[in-house]
Amino acid sequence: MLGNAYQDENNTSTTEENKRSFKKLLSTSVIIALIAGISAIICVSIFSGSLTSYKKYSTGNGITVTGSASCDFESDLIVWRGNFFAYGQTPKTAYKSIKSNADVIKDYLIENGITESELSFSSVSISQRWVTEYNDDGKRIGEYLDGYDLSQTVTVTSDDVDKVDAVSRDITKLLESNIEFESDSPEYYYTKLDELKLDLIEQATANAKARVDIIAEGTKSHTTKLLTANLGVFQITAQNSNSEYSYGGAFDTSSRSKTATITVKLNYATN
Repeated sequence: MLGNAYQDENNTSTTEENKRSFKKLLSTSVIIALIAGISAIICVSIFSGSLTSYKKYSTGNGITVTGSASCDFESDLIVWRGNFFAYGQTPKTAYKSIKSNADVIKDYLIENGITESELSFSSVSISQRWVTEYNDDGKRIGEYLDGYDLSQTVTVTSDDVDKVDAVSRDITKLLESNIEFESDSPEYYYTKLDELKLDLIEQATANAKARVDIIAEGTKSHTTKLLTANLGVFQITAQNSNSEYSYGGAFDTSSRSKTATITVKLNYATN
């Protein structure tokens, strides 16, 4: 009897202990399941947030356009250069000769309306003239100094483009004076180029914004903010010419009538 009672009591104790272990295991499983569920929710939330952020800020949803502006203008400054030369057996005679040529050229230009303030003469360049000697058999036997060659440049800078243009095209009198004179092509500039560039930038920007608005309206979208703005290089070419644009920008000085062009690229975010 006592043995049976002890055995029943022992069985009851074991059963209670098993129940407590099961409850503890069940509680732990529930906690793990809850943690896993919460983690999944957080991961999904973060992933969804990433997609939303990507869709909102992806540049693929923005609008990028390039606006342009151009303007024709006339040069208001001309620079014309001419080179002349002289020869002498000695440096003294050579300098005397080129000084005489410079005086004739100066007088000629002043007679044709060029003022002294518009004239400038460069320093004189000098080089020795050597002659090679050969014998009757054609063999080189040496060389000797045969005089001095001098050269100088005269530059005319003026805002009277018509006047200098005309003078540069008619140097007959100088040639008739036995002066060896080489006339360079005039160079034409515009003194208000900086102001012109600012106006073109404003026009090109407005042109780009107008294109953005047209595209946004056509695609039923709305622009929110400007993301980037890039300014192109200025292309200054001769009017009505087939001059090619340069990657670094063109700057024509050979033509009196010119065309200036600029581009502006804008990138707007949309929603």
